[in-house]
Amino acid sequence: MDKMVNPVQAYSKALVEVAGQDERIFCLTADLMHPYMIEEFFQKYPDRFFNLGVAEQNMMGIAAGLATCGKIPFVHTYTPFMVMRSCEQMRTDVCYPKLNVKMAGMCSGINMGVGGATHHSVEDIAIVRAIPNMTLISPADGMEIGKAVFAAAQHVGPTFIRFGRYPAPVVYEADYPFQLGKAIVLKEGKDISLLATGLMVSRALTAADLLAKEGISARVINIHTIKPIDREAIVKAAKETGAIVTAEEHNVMAGFGAAVAEVLVEEYPVPMRRIGIEDTFCGLGPTEEMYQKWGLTAANIAQAARDLLKSRSAAAKA
Repeated sequence: MDKMVNPVQAYSKALVEVAGQDERIFCLTADLMHPYMIEEFFQKYPDRFFNLGVAEQNMMGIAAGLATCGKIPFVHTYTPFMVMRSCEQMRTDVCYPKLNVKMAGMCSGINMGVGGATHHSVEDIAIVRAIPNMTLISPADGMEIGKAVFAAAQHVGPTFIRFGRYPAPVVYEADYPFQLGKAIVLKEGKDISLLATGLMVSRALTAADLLAKEGISARVINIHTIKPIDREAIVKAAKETGAIVTAEEHNVMAGFGAAVAEVLVEEYPVPMRRIGIEDTFCGLGPTEEMYQKWGLTAANIAQAARDLLKSRSAAAKA
């Protein structure tokens, strides 16, 4: 995982490709053509490109209107503005009538560190997964972002793709099958399962390597679709390894880890820990320093696994 790929480049490349295959696909942006690197879309398909200015609520309403006419609009703005500034339009104009609108949220999590709390998005998973009819995808790397774009275009219904802005580690070196709602086991293990989404998948793999040096066998599962979540994969991991650690670039309150916990408590309860942001606004600073400060690291994932296994062992002896 030494290679790095810019997720935005991967996204824009896939969008142009899928638009070339389906003339129903339109591109809408809230004055963010350059940050999304979608100039090529504009050059190739100018009649299907609309820059609507810094008017996110209006953009979501226009996307809904296009969808009612049989078009497939892809909507572009930073995740905090997409999810919070235009939340009512997302909920009522798009999801309530189950319209075929695709939302591409960039700068998810605290990826845009120097932007500060206004440009961080640590609430979006909680908000988006609570809206009926929504599909929520959180790709692990550039290749998976491309696959998510094609899957979103083929899926009928509101779809949100969550990704960051800056280069991130490559998880997939070779092509692989991608299916909405189906988790992927990246590494087998028998002692504990590390379930991760988005950027944290690469860090979970590194954590598993750290644990392997200590004789701990950790299974790593990429949950790229948070809604609908792969309940079967979660329960299987719980039954076969007996302990789960989740990792997300999001508030632990009502986020990805909470979604996993909901499945476990209903179907197969096992000891669990959640790695994420501990219910706080994160301030501002260089992105990697922010990840270190708020514990979004492989070392933190590995330590959570050690602590969980230790407490489980102590409970078994009691």
